[in-house]
Amino acid sequence: MISRRNIRVKVMQTLYTVDSMSGEVKPGEPLSILNKKLEQSRQLFTYLIYFITEVARYSETAAKHRASKNLPSVEDLSVNTKIAGNEILWKIVEQPRFNPTVAEFKLKHIIDADLLKKIYLQLVESAEYKEYIEEQSRDKKSEKDILEFIFSTLLLPNDNFITHLEENFIHWDDDGEMMQQLVLAFLQKPGSYDFGEMVSKEKLEFAKSLLLTTLEKSEVTLELIKPKLKNWDADRIAALDLIILQMGVSEFLFFETIPTKVTINEYIDLAKEYSTVQSGQFVNGLLDNIHKELTLQNKINKKSYKNSTL
Repeated sequence: MISRRNIRVKVMQTLYTVDSMSGEVKPGEPLSILNKKLEQSRQLFTYLIYFITEVARYSETAAKHRASKNLPSVEDLSVNTKIAGNEILWKIVEQPRFNPTVAEFKLKHIIDADLLKKIYLQLVESAEYKEYIEEQSRDKKSEKDILEFIFSTLLLPNDNFITHLEENFIHWDDDGEMMQQLVLAFLQKPGSYDFGEMVSKEKLEFAKSLLLTTLEKSEVTLELIKPKLKNWDADRIAALDLIILQMGVSEFLFFETIPTKVTINEYIDLAKEYSTVQSGQFVNGLLDNIHKELTLQNKINKKSYKNSTL
């Protein structure tokens, strides 16, 4: 489920962490950091999906509470619980690895019951929810749309929810953008994801290879980058920009199945999103310049990539 772009983000974050470390980096430590970051992302992703399902399932809790009043009204006894039977919700809950992963990360201990209730109450007051429960049949699109509404409209813009995430997941700021993409993609095809595995074996190998190659070929890539800096000193460039450039040049030289155009576009986007305002243009210029030079020197050798899943 995780994309090549997501992989590059995780490798970039790992390289930045390694670059920021004081003292000598121990053998195997970069891979350990990468694996930890991937696990943190798996935990955060699972929690976001878990919270969405808990908001939907809260209708049953609300119905029980209202029905248990000493003198329940007609409304108390007729709370609509359609959303608790949402077909996509149950596809998620019944996945073999969902509940075990929730238990593995102890997510039930993280959830804020008061916040959950408040978001559910906002849901039932919304026009989208009222339209959803008025429809007697279950339509695949409406089942998906109401869960997307919970996530995109009730959770992400909610300052209290974001504060809750920041307090419990220190990497939220790093992963927020990626998580939005992953959650929405997952709700489109909930059966396509294994909660016990953040990345496929093939993409994990790509992540490890990109990380280790960028580290091991650091001197080679710097030799190509430094002459292109003109009046810039390598030490004055944003650390993240230099990491992005080294990753890009590593892909040019050592990843035969990745087209150079894809590499350039991917790292321009990462620079724009994660570094400074000028970084996108800076990275674009440098990578394009280095690409032209390497091409003239016949140092870029690419194989057919049509069947590659990297």
